[in-house]
Order: sequence, then structure tokens, then C-alpha cells
Amino acid sequence: MAGLEARFRSDHDIAMTPISTLPPTTFPAIERLELPSADLRACIVAPLAEFSTKKDFAFMSRYVTLALRDERGVDGGLIAQVYWDWMHIEILAVPERWRGLGLGRALMEQAEAIARDEGCTGVWVDTYTFQSPGFYETIGYRPFGRLPNYPKGESRVFFAKLFQPDETPEPERAA
Repeated sequence: MAGLEARFRSDHDIAMTPISTLPPTTFPAIERLELPSADLRACIVAPLAEFSTKKDFAFMSRYVTLALRDERGVDGGLIAQVYWDWMHIEILAVPERWRGLGLGRALMEQAEAIARDEGCTGVWVDTYTFQSPGFYETIGYRPFGRLPNYPKGESRVFFAKLFQPDETPEPERAA
């Protein structure tokens, strides 16, 4: 989507036009929008993707979705994104009535198998202290970062599992 620009109409629909065909414009306004469409996300990501590509880090991602389905339909599952040789687990949700049956572990194992098949370095995930940090540790994930007081009184915790077990993700240090 590099080279595209979004022009917003009053109904917030998007008309994408190649930048090279547009006349120079004034300084852009900032507009707050709710629930961006896929086209709008692509337009917003385009400058970052173009910059990353110039640095030899082309941003090509794809989603992996594993659904828990019963006779009533989909109820939980896993959504992950694969990019830059890593898989990021964005959502892992197992309904309370199905917890303790190994479904979370099975979803993670299947996602890890996909990541390995695609040559990923590892898998990373974030969760909250009020949710399931212990679960990730029991399946071999190691913490590498923490955002305190998010949400208030709790923390957001970042975990990773590298497929080379002697490597441990280290938090970035300020120079």
C-alpha cells in the first residue's frame, strides 16, 4: 500500500489515490476516527512500511487464526500475526467452561508449530497480571518486559519463547 493517501469524505469513507497523482496540499489536519477499516489502516501504515522497506525490513505480515468451534459456533480461539520472523499472539481466549481441559495449551502448541514451519525465531505474547501470566510460564514462555500500573493496580507482562532455548529475550536498555 506504499504510495497511497486517504482523503476523507464527510461519511468517513475512504477514497485512495496514488500520492504521485495528487497536487501539493497544505499541512494535514488530524482527524479522530473510530474503528478504522482495513483500507484506512493500510493508508496509515503505508509510510512506516515504506520507511522500513528502505531499511531492508519490509513489513509483510499475515494473520493466523485458530478458532474453538462447537455445535453453537465459534467461541474463543487464538489470533496471531506473523512478521519479521516472529509470531505475535494477539488474542488467546478460552471460555471459562472449557478452561482446565488443555485447550489453551493446544492452541498455543498449534500456533507454535505454524511459527516453526514458517521459520520464525519464536513467539511472543502479552497478558495482564489479572489474567494468565502463570499459564505462559508453564508452557515455556519467559518474561522480558513489564508495563506497571496498566491497568491501574495491575501490570501488562510480555513473554517470549525462542525456538533456540539458549537465547533469552532481553529488555531494551536506555543508552
